[in-house]
Amino acid sequence: MSRQIPTPAQLPVRMPTLPDQGGRKACRAALRLCRWSVVGSFPDLPKAVVIAAPHSSWWDGVWGLMLKAGIGADVHFMGKQELFRGPLGGLLRRLGGMPIDRAAAEGVVGQMVEQFRRREKFWLGIAPEGTRKPVTRWKSGFWHIARAAGVPIVTVWFNYPDKTIGIGPVFETSNDMDADLARLRAFYAPFKGKHRGV
Repeated sequence: MSRQIPTPAQLPVRMPTLPDQGGRKACRAALRLCRWSVVGSFPDLPKAVVIAAPHSSWWDGVWGLMLKAGIGADVHFMGKQELFRGPLGGLLRRLGGMPIDRAAAEGVVGQMVEQFRRREKFWLGIAPEGTRKPVTRWKSGFWHIARAAGVPIVTVWFNYPDKTIGIGPVFETSNDMDADLARLRAFYAPFKGKHRGV
């Protein structure tokens, strides 16, 4: 496994990708300068729910967005629609943000499942903990979205002690949500975020 920040050509990525822009090299250089390395590779999948953990610091979003931009990955993330007003909204959309109407009748899960239905390629990134604070139970929305959309879950993990961002493996959901969540949390147990593990 490579300990370098991969370029788009080095990753077997068939996921949605963005046009090559000058910022990619800068983001990869910034990750290298900050001594982050990447292990694993993105799978050849047109659609997936991507979960990232442990999420214990706002820095996780910084490193995640740098990796996303550095390889040109078209991974979307959700945000409450109020955040998308004004100049910030334009920036969030360019970064892959999608406004969510939390009062909508179909709910957040329904809105995201509809996005998967309408698109040929769509990757959605979610922090399963739902907060930077310690939690005893993950939020299950990501599981419901993946299950209802019929797409796999791609794992991304942060391990701050050795400054590694890991990609993979892929998890398929079963009929037993609780067992799936327990299996995923067990997978993430060895990894330590900036302030804690899972």
